[in-house]
Amino acid sequence: MEENKTIEKRQVNPETVLKIFLIATAFVGLAGGFSDSILANYFKEAYGVNAAQRGFIELPRELPGVLSFFFLAWLSFLGNVRSAVLAQMLGAAGLLVLGIWRPSYAVMLIFLFVFSTGVHMFIPLGDSIGLSLAQKINMGRVMGRINSVRMAFLMISGVLTFIGFRVGWFDFELPARVFIVGTACFFAASVLLTAQHRIGGDFGDGPVERTKFVFRKEYARYYLICAVFGGRKQIMFVYSPWVLIDLLDFKADTISILAVIGSLIGIFFMPVVGKWIDCFGIRRVMTAEALAFVAVYVAYGFLSRWVNTGAVVLTGLGMMFVYLLNIVDRMSAQFAMVRSIYMRSLAIAPEDVTPSLTLGMAIDHVVAIVGSYVCGLVWFRWGPEFVFMIAGALSLANLIAAQGIKDNY
Repeated sequence: MEENKTIEKRQVNPETVLKIFLIATAFVGLAGGFSDSILANYFKEAYGVNAAQRGFIELPRELPGVLSFFFLAWLSFLGNVRSAVLAQMLGAAGLLVLGIWRPSYAVMLIFLFVFSTGVHMFIPLGDSIGLSLAQKINMGRVMGRINSVRMAFLMISGVLTFIGFRVGWFDFELPARVFIVGTACFFAASVLLTAQHRIGGDFGDGPVERTKFVFRKEYARYYLICAVFGGRKQIMFVYSPWVLIDLLDFKADTISILAVIGSLIGIFFMPVVGKWIDCFGIRRVMTAEALAFVAVYVAYGFLSRWVNTGAVVLTGLGMMFVYLLNIVDRMSAQFAMVRSIYMRSLAIAPEDVTPSLTLGMAIDHVVAIVGSYVCGLVWFRWGPEFVFMIAGALSLANLIAAQGIKDNY
């Protein structure tokens, strides 16, 4: 019996398993465009939240990023792929409820938590599966390919979302068809991941016997970089779009088309980032990212102050500059694979990768939860420009942390 299992495992075609995972990733990208990308508009239009409330919403939305560290440890016996199936089902369940029911604000936060738990569980799982499927010599290129597929289908769903809201087929009235379509995409991803496990077995799971909790001093710089990114990311995801939604009154169709443009750039940009990592090393790529986003957040700070005080009325080129800033800001999320590859390069043992990626996400989300609330109060009391000053300072901290990285993967 053991011999048959060994023969069966040897017959697994890695390229076939990777292709199935790429198709599943495509549906994950589609689901993101029909859900996560427009949640800020949902909160504004369905519940009329202000900046301070918007910051508070990030508690149930980001808390799963912390708890996923424990959830995935408890589920480690399932392996990465089967845990990823469960993650997609949780995302589908939470989103479906928001699509067919308009609960009270408090109850909505519960189902937002369920949805977000699925999304956050898949983040380290998706990276870990991709890293397991990649060959070490071309890890950057394979991860770039995976992320490029996700961005391509995020773009497609963004186009469909834009069209849907423009022609009136999508809105946030019940049933919210946009969320129902997103639910179907999450379910399709779970079906494909199930097929991947049946065909590939534990190929993509990494080592079967994994350490459930890993905290090593050798990974301290990675944890620090995750913490810095957590604060900066939350400003990028929450308050950069809030400038457009709250100060400039942009609707879901405009936000969607900006996401489309960002995703279109990402389709070509992600493989380039992967090649840069392979050619120039992690430290140089992370340094370039940090410098670029110092400039982005300084620009956002001045812009938000001028708009908030009424010093300028944006038209023509001014509005084009706003669009450009938002699109470039979205590029920050596309550097997440740099941190994943950095963690893989540090790993003392292969079984450290998944729990360490999950712990890194937990640290990032602890900072994000605190940062959301603090930045909401800062915006409300002192103005949006101070929020972006914080983001610029965090980018500088990321720049400093990157200088100690040794490229050894």
